[in-house]
Amino acid sequence: MASREIPVADPCQNVEWTGPRPSILTLVLLTAVSPLAINLFVPSMPSIAADLGAPYATVQLGLSLYLLMTAALQLVIGPLSDQLGRRPVIYAGMVLFLIGTAMCVFASNAAMFLAGRVFQAASASGLVLSRAIVRDVYPREKSASMIGYVVMGMAIAPMVGPAIGGFIDQISNWRMSFVALGAFGMIAICTALLTLPETNRFRGAPLRDQIASYRALLRLPLFWVYSGVAAFTSGIFFGFLGGGPAVSSVYLGLGPFFYGLYFAFCAFGYSVGNFLSGRFSERRGLERMMLDGALISVTGPLLTIVLFSAGLEHPLSFFLPLALVGVGNGMTLPNVTAAAIGLRPEAAGAASGLLGALQIGLGALASVAAGVIVGKTGLPIPLCLFLAACGLIAIGFTHQAVRMTRQA
Repeated sequence: MASREIPVADPCQNVEWTGPRPSILTLVLLTAVSPLAINLFVPSMPSIAADLGAPYATVQLGLSLYLLMTAALQLVIGPLSDQLGRRPVIYAGMVLFLIGTAMCVFASNAAMFLAGRVFQAASASGLVLSRAIVRDVYPREKSASMIGYVVMGMAIAPMVGPAIGGFIDQISNWRMSFVALGAFGMIAICTALLTLPETNRFRGAPLRDQIASYRALLRLPLFWVYSGVAAFTSGIFFGFLGGGPAVSSVYLGLGPFFYGLYFAFCAFGYSVGNFLSGRFSERRGLERMMLDGALISVTGPLLTIVLFSAGLEHPLSFFLPLALVGVGNGMTLPNVTAAAIGLRPEAAGAASGLLGALQIGLGALASVAAGVIVGKTGLPIPLCLFLAACGLIAIGFTHQAVRMTRQA
């Protein structure tokens, strides 16, 4: 029975891809739209609340609803792309994203704004399927390297998003932030129309068979282990997103624009981690790179605890060590994604969607927990203890992954 759980043959390795290869730049752009939409508007939330006459807590739902809808959509996006192809699902999602962006731009009340945010979550199609497209074209080890380069879009977007959003709000108004977001989405769509080939060689199965792929994936113990690695590694990052602004504004006294600038340390670290993944995944192997990344991730919050305990209460003492969280995420996530999708290459879209849903779902919970932990005081040490706990759990999952793959 154990031999049936993890396929021995990889169709993507046995059948060499002979068609045109997708442009890496196109995949980076498609991947970047969703994370950019997550946090571009965050510095403008007070302005949005004032303009729409809504409580600040109501406007904050624009973030949580977006994350929850993104997690849910990933369960649908994958199977649909396995059946219909990658391109149609990507284009449909991006059109819905543009509709939602327009709703936010012209929103006259909080309800319309929140509805627009829900529609914007359809941009997850680019995030999910860019990874699946890489797995369609490249073999297992090579795909980890390519995913490492592709998901640099996930690093660049949050690196510049808060700073750009805060700057646009400062010189104009919050609605122009969404105009800029829509323009970026249009660039991604136009680039995809010109350079993105269809890469799914297994499409055409009935949708019920594609959905059944979830049951097959969930019966694989190794898939759960990989999901645990992805979820708790991401939990460190999303916990930082949930609690970091409170530490920045309440405890350190920074404004939204300066929070965006300091946040670039963590996002830059993510880019470095992605680069290291692209360079060394083939040489060191997927599971070893996961473990390296998890160890680096947990070092960041532990170092911050040491610095603040020593009385060095400066923004750099908080943000600079937590750049290591970005490095660790950038090393771990491309490799765990390639490994999880590689368990069932014929259902790459379903595997990518299910993995992403579990990853973002737990990340959303981590962000809420981190916000509760920092509370009204914005204390950094309790937050970093929580982030370190997530990192230790991720390390435990990576050790389990190494053990299981060696036995297989």
